[in-house]
Amino acid sequence: MNLDNIRIVLVNTSHPGNIGGVARAMKNMGLSRLYLVEPRQFPDEQANWRAASAGDVLDGAVVTSTVEEAISDCQFVVGTSARERRIPWPLLDPRQCAQRMATASGQEQVAVLFGREDRGLTNDELKLCNLHLNVPTAESYSSLNLAMAVQIVCYELRMLEAQAQLPVSEDEQWDTPFATMDNMERFYTHLEQTLVDVEFLDPAAPRQLMSRLRRLYGRVRLDEMELNIMRGILTETQKWVSRGRKAGN
Repeated sequence: MNLDNIRIVLVNTSHPGNIGGVARAMKNMGLSRLYLVEPRQFPDEQANWRAASAGDVLDGAVVTSTVEEAISDCQFVVGTSARERRIPWPLLDPRQCAQRMATASGQEQVAVLFGREDRGLTNDELKLCNLHLNVPTAESYSSLNLAMAVQIVCYELRMLEAQAQLPVSEDEQWDTPFATMDNMERFYTHLEQTLVDVEFLDPAAPRQLMSRLRRLYGRVRLDEMELNIMRGILTETQKWVSRGRKAGN
């Protein structure tokens, strides 16, 4: 496990104090890479005050304008989700998820996304993730402060590092780097256009086709070579469709 390869990404955080609280929670557990997607107020004195002795985490924070920018170079992305979605996604608790993240971090860039204080991550943002993480809470009161949620996830990672007993996984022995989120997004755009070209996907009534395909490929995790093969197949498919249409005319 390499904690330096794991980043915490906060999306549209509304209160600067929460950013400071997250920085403190991260430093407590040995994490230092903080990304902020369009924070409402940052930098801010309230963030500095709440961070206490974790000012270096705030100083090193990377501010981006989109989630895609914050995770573009990542191969493994986890999104925190407090509720079930229309299409079920692989969902793990923090302990299970920490094991997956810790293993991936040995050779890959890993991101954990935390959404807005009042409504979490959007469906479109969760579609960018390989896994969804849910903190099991009492049904009578399920609300978690943002810094508390980050602390729970970071604690589980810290415990794994302390135990140093991670099993060697198939992913660690893989012969080619896994595809980055940036390259996967290009693939999904290419895939959708090809499905439209072959008239398998109707843009006027897409239903949940692309969401289900995202879930499929997110679960499988393509490496860069496999992704290039898939892109090549899509390109040749589009060429055949174009030739067929010209011949029909």
